[in-house]
Amino acid sequence: MSVIHPITVLTPELETANIKSRYARSSSELSDFRLAIENKDVQTDESVLSDFRRLVPTSGYESYRLYVDKFNSRPCKLSEVEDLLAPGLPIYIPLSSATTNKKSKQFVKYFRSQPYAHGPPPVRAKTTAFLFTFAYRDPVEVVADSGEIVKRIPQCNQSSGVMRLQNNWTIETDDTRMASILPGHVAPWATGFIIHHRSFLLIHALFALANATLEGFAVTFMPYFMDMVHRVKEEWDVLVSGIRYGEVPDFEQIGHVRAYLEANMHADPQRADELHNIGPPLSRPGWAQRVWPNLKLVKGICSGTFAAVLPQVKSVLGPNVIVHNTWYICTECLIGRSLNFEDTETFVIAANDLIEYFDMADERTPGKILQAWDLQPGKLYQPVSTSHDGLWRYLIDDVIRVTGFDPRNGLPVFRFSRRKNLELRLPHAMITEADLVSVIHAISGEDIMEVQEFTTTVGFFIGIAGDIGPNAKSARQKAFAALAATSEEHQIAFDADELGLPTIRIVKPGTFTEYRRWRGESMKFGVGQIKVPVVLSDCSAQKWMEERVMMEL
Repeated sequence: MSVIHPITVLTPELETANIKSRYARSSSELSDFRLAIENKDVQTDESVLSDFRRLVPTSGYESYRLYVDKFNSRPCKLSEVEDLLAPGLPIYIPLSSATTNKKSKQFVKYFRSQPYAHGPPPVRAKTTAFLFTFAYRDPVEVVADSGEIVKRIPQCNQSSGVMRLQNNWTIETDDTRMASILPGHVAPWATGFIIHHRSFLLIHALFALANATLEGFAVTFMPYFMDMVHRVKEEWDVLVSGIRYGEVPDFEQIGHVRAYLEANMHADPQRADELHNIGPPLSRPGWAQRVWPNLKLVKGICSGTFAAVLPQVKSVLGPNVIVHNTWYICTECLIGRSLNFEDTETFVIAANDLIEYFDMADERTPGKILQAWDLQPGKLYQPVSTSHDGLWRYLIDDVIRVTGFDPRNGLPVFRFSRRKNLELRLPHAMITEADLVSVIHAISGEDIMEVQEFTTTVGFFIGIAGDIGPNAKSARQKAFAALAATSEEHQIAFDADELGLPTIRIVKPGTFTEYRRWRGESMKFGVGQIKVPVVLSDCSAQKWMEERVMMEL
């Protein structure tokens, strides 16, 4: 196995750039660190790293809120925001998905010469349907003292920002691409500016269905692929007719891009006949391979709770299409990349930023922060990120389980365990996200129900594929047995009549797809960002879900 070489100096971004940012020069949390390195050469003096580890405390979003809020000032003055968290001005401002909060968090992302660059994949699709939004909220206009606008910064999804950064797609040049189908894409650029959830998926599907040579799909989260499949089933005849006559169907809220779509839509009766003969999705296993004989790859985040949808995804795709989990990423930073191309659950730590770790079994103090070479396989850790984008020892609200080390470079190999802030707290015990997932695994099967997606309050809301099985009545007992296996406290509480069997409510077909649409539109988020939380804490979301219950077991 390769050896992890201990870091002896800070990364170049910290030693020459971020250490000189306004935040680093003024934050009270970094005052001791500033004093310690005042007369040191941060590029060569190895004691600076020791000072960093000893004196820089962990941070959370509140440490940066007052600084990031400066971008919300009107006017947003260059003199107030230049070099704020890192050198220069941000390229884009991503918004967190607000999965666990009513309000999203803003972060700022700065230029990277090779943003999240990685080696060439073993499987590459020449033509891909990219289901990514390129829409953004009103950009932040940064003005000089003279009043001149010096930069317009889009506020957008993290996925949209990354793609823009990787391809140098600025908002100033968007109009030049609207009517174009970019190399390797199947839909016009304008499709990415449809903000209506259903129409976004259907227009992407329209151009994908029209292209018989399609080789790949790329989505943010894998449930969105199935959302598209269900929408295609609903509108199959309309889509096939559009392809036959070269007409863009009259879907909602596409008027602002219709001209660009129509310019790229051409009548293809032969393709329409092929699709008509195949029939709509979900009519038979391996449907996608029949529609697109060259399809070889579907990419999207599909680990953890998103893995519940994989059985149905693979049924739609057939056995010859690879499902690839590109990376393990959050709005704050990139944490890991897929270790092996076809393994959707195992990652290796990314080296783009400095990642440190808290042992979940220890108390959380700066002196307890561990480095990569301190980790032990089998143990649980919380990542701590010091990033190119100006975060200092930022606590990531995830828990990972280290399984070993990459023999190619010695970096930690891990699997996602759970979100740290998505937990059910009962009087006798705490139920983690990982515990809830284990319950779903225990009851998901043809004899009980094929779980497609789920969420919880004090019980389970479950979306299923098909009908319930012959042994569905045993679901609550099996669910409790799986829960009791995570902690003996549950059995003790049950025996004392302090805890009952879990409630299991089956929601109407399409409920989780509609949730993503409803939540995204109500919070004005772009398509592809909304995730269904494992623990549904928002009261309005709970009521929305309860109204769609079809059956209680």
